[in-house]
Amino acid sequence: MGCGVRQPEDIWICRSCESGVKRIDGPQCAVCSRPYDGAVDFFECPNCQGTAVHFDFAVCAIRAQGLARELIHRFKYGKELHLRRVLGEWLAGALDDPRIQAAMSRENVCLVPVPLHPARLRERGFNQSQALAEWVAKRRGMRISLPLKRLRNTTTQTHFDRKQRMRNLRGAFALRHNVQVNDQSFLLVDDVLTTGSTLDECARVLLEAGASSVRAITVARG
Repeated sequence: MGCGVRQPEDIWICRSCESGVKRIDGPQCAVCSRPYDGAVDFFECPNCQGTAVHFDFAVCAIRAQGLARELIHRFKYGKELHLRRVLGEWLAGALDDPRIQAAMSRENVCLVPVPLHPARLRERGFNQSQALAEWVAKRRGMRISLPLKRLRNTTTQTHFDRKQRMRNLRGAFALRHNVQVNDQSFLLVDDVLTTGSTLDECARVLLEAGASSVRAITVARG
């Protein structure tokens, strides 16, 4: 899927390409998974210090660089749905984080993909977050829930900072009609975490509706 060199049938990405994918398994922000060079495993980065977010933490599997970024872009915008196998395997790796494992050992955690607005869904043809969540659910024997809907098709947030993104997303999500989330634990699923504003707004809606806890996993950290 990377270099295009023919591989055995069960190999989707060769060792050479895989070696260039940078996993986030060293020093990182305990809230947003932003990687840093240093000796401390977990700490709060300057962006998260003093900032109240509604999810407990987000675990991101890899850095959104090079081939990883290209594959996500091809999957998301090029409709190369077969790439969910590679991206889904990376995403499933986020479940091995000890904090996620601890939560799953004591709680019945349910995967919740970040929803798309109906107009965006028609345009794209699929929800990339849901496709990834379905892959992980199948591989790890987990349940998927779809309690959220997107009310507003917000403008692009590419050039917004964190505060601007949060303002732009306020009220963009809501609980679906007749859905109950009381005392349930959720694991939000998305493809890339950039500022965390989308995950934060989804978590806020779930918590205000009675969810007991919300955490998040993404394929990559932008």
